Amino acid sequence: MSLKAEFEQIAEDVKKVKTRPEDQELLDLYGLYKQVIVGDVNTEKPGVLDLKGKAKWEAWNSRAGMSKDDAMTAYIALAKEVINKYGM
Repeated sequence: MSLKAEFEQIAEDVKKVKTRPEDQELLDLYGLYKQVIVGDVNTEKPGVLDLKGKAKWEAWNSRAGMSKDDAMTAYIALAKEVINKYGM
């Protein structure tokens, strides 16, 4: 299975966990996913009042400069941890 195919499969599987992962786990998954799909952040940082948007933007921006393959590998590893921790 190619890295891209494994990434796409695990991205679907991680949505099916039985229990909602912790906020930090979700932010890490989000940041890595966006880095794979879009690349470096291409939007302005949300305002102070948009706490959720700001947290997501920061999680994504923390991955700036990471290659697509590295982000996919890190996403797969983290998603597998989340699936093992919470079950499917």
